[in-house]
Amino acid sequence: MLLVATVIAALPGTPLAALQEDRPERGDRGDDTEGGAALTVGGVGIGIGDVPYLNGLRLNFRDRRLRLVNGINATMWTPHEPARGVVRGLALGVPVTGARRVEGVGLGLGGVGADDALTGVFLGGLGAGAGGDMTGVFLGGLGVGGGGSVKGAALGGLGVGTGGGATGILVGGLGVGTGGPVSGIMVGGLGVGAGDAIEGIAIGGLGVAAGGTVRGLTIAGLGIGAGDGLTGVSIAGLGIGSGGEAKWVNIAGIGVGASSIKGVTLTGVGVGAERIAGVTVAPFYLRVTPGGEMRGVSVSAFNRINGTQHGLAIGLLNIADELDGLQVGLINIARNKPSRRVLPLFNYYRAP
Repeated sequence: MLLVATVIAALPGTPLAALQEDRPERGDRGDDTEGGAALTVGGVGIGIGDVPYLNGLRLNFRDRRLRLVNGINATMWTPHEPARGVVRGLALGVPVTGARRVEGVGLGLGGVGADDALTGVFLGGLGAGAGGDMTGVFLGGLGVGGGGSVKGAALGGLGVGTGGGATGILVGGLGVGTGGPVSGIMVGGLGVGAGDAIEGIAIGGLGVAAGGTVRGLTIAGLGIGAGDGLTGVSIAGLGIGSGGEAKWVNIAGIGVGASSIKGVTLTGVGVGAERIAGVTVAPFYLRVTPGGEMRGVSVSAFNRINGTQHGLAIGLLNIADELDGLQVGLINIARNKPSRRVLPLFNYYRAP
C-alpha cells in the first residue's frame, strides 16, 4: 500500500479528486465495481477484476471496462478493442498491457501500447507503440512505433517509426523512419528516412533520405538524398544527391549531384550541377550543365563548364563556353575568346 500511495502522490496534478476526471455522469457509468471487486480505505485500495475506476492497485487479466486508474494497473493481455480508459501512474503488463491513454510509466514483458497516446517512460520487451502521439522515453526490444508524432527519446531493437513527425533522439537497430519532419539525433543501422525534412544529426549505415530538406550533420555508408535542399556537413560512402541546393561541406566516395552546389565539395570521381560555387575537388570529372556557371576553384582531370566560368579551373582538360577567369592544364579551351581559344598550360580571359 505504501508503494501505491507513493505512485499516486508522485503524479503531477493528480490528487485523489482526480478520480472524477474522465468519468461519465453517475447515471451513465453504473457501479464502480462492475466486473470486479474493490477494497478501498479513504478512497485508495485494491481492485481485482475489471473494475472501471480505482485509486490504487488494480489487477485484471484483460481490460474491457477500464475508465480511469490512478496508481498501478497490472494486466496480462492487451485490452479489448477499442481500448478504453486512462491509466495515470504505472501500467504493468505480464506479458502485455495497454489502454486508450497511458500517462506515467509503462512496463510490459511483451509490450506496451495505447490506442490514443503514451506520455512518460515506457519499456516493452517486444515493443512500445501508440495509435496517436507519443511523448517521453520509449524502449522496445523489437521496435517503437506511433501513428502520430514522437517527442523525446525512442530506441527500437529493429526500428523506430512514426506516421507523423518526430523530435528528439531516435535510434533503430535497422532503421528510423517518419512520415513527417524529424529533428534531433537519428541513428539507423541500415538507414534513416523521412517523408518531410530532416534537421540535426542523421546517421544511416546504408543511407539517409528525406522528401524535403536535410539540415545538419549527415553521415551515410552509401548515399544521402534530399528532395529539396541539403545544408550542413554531408558525408557519404558513395554519393550525395539533392533536388535543390547542396551547400556547406559535401564529401562523397564517388559523386555529388544537385541543382546547385555551394561550399566545399570533395569526391572520389565526379561532380555535376547547374551552378557550382566554392572549392570543388573531383579527380575525374566536373560538369556544369548548359546555361549554368562555376564560381570559385575547381580541380578535376576534366572540367567541362557548359556555361560561364568565374574563377580558376585546374585540370588536364579544361573547357568553358564562357571564360571569365583562368584555366590551368594541358589543354585549355575558352570558346568565348576572340582569338587563341585553345592554349596549352594556361588560358586567361576577362569577359567584357
